Amino acid sequence: MDNVPPTFGLAHLWAQGDALIRAIAIALLLMSVLTWVIIVMKAWDLRRHRAQAQRVEAFWHASDFAEGLERLGREADNPFRLLAAHGRDAAAHLSGADGTPRSPQLHDSLDASEWVQRALRHAIDDCVARLQAGLWILASIGSTAPFIGLFGTVWSIYHALVGIGASGSARLEQVAGPIGEALIMTALGLAVAIPAVLGYNALTRGHKMLVHHINRFAHELHAYFVTGTRLAARAPAPGVGSAGTVRPLRSQ
Repeated sequence: MDNVPPTFGLAHLWAQGDALIRAIAIALLLMSVLTWVIIVMKAWDLRRHRAQAQRVEAFWHASDFAEGLERLGREADNPFRLLAAHGRDAAAHLSGADGTPRSPQLHDSLDASEWVQRALRHAIDDCVARLQAGLWILASIGSTAPFIGLFGTVWSIYHALVGIGASGSARLEQVAGPIGEALIMTALGLAVAIPAVLGYNALTRGHKMLVHHINRFAHELHAYFVTGTRLAARAPAPGVGSAGTVRPLRSQ
């Protein structure tokens, strides 16, 4: 009787696998799709925010604050425009220039510097929270996908050994095929985890640089709203030249 070589591979693993193996394979597939969707979306957002950061210098060269806001852009998620708007609103509220009725409040004990700094810090916290949204998914996938794949491998090896024992044959070709096929689950887990980890690290580094620019802009806005003059940049970011002192904007 002719020996028919057994069929192995991912398709055979899916066809011969039980409900648990198929559930693990589907879970890894969904995790991979989710990883790439988050990486692409976050990378696109990071690219947009970097372009928005380049408009900051144009803001300081505007003739008044309203023109400066227009130069920053009208995007709803623009962190630099949000910072400028929050600082303006805080300064206007403290001075009563916003036209709202004033009554004694707890924040009246704060001076102008502390009040504006508090408003800018809240705006920074909101921006950072939006930047970091979704990164926990990449971290979770990167840390759990290898173990999910390993669990699938262990389960597949168990069923392969049970099948080999039931057949009563322990030849090398009867053992190596099922065991090697089971290791595919581990490879799938690593294929999902590696992009998630690399994407998380790259996005985190990009966000740190962006937050550095946001903090520096907030520091300059604080000086402007308190003193009326932009603070000269003494410690520029790597690769960014000194901004110097620019004539102050006229408040709207």
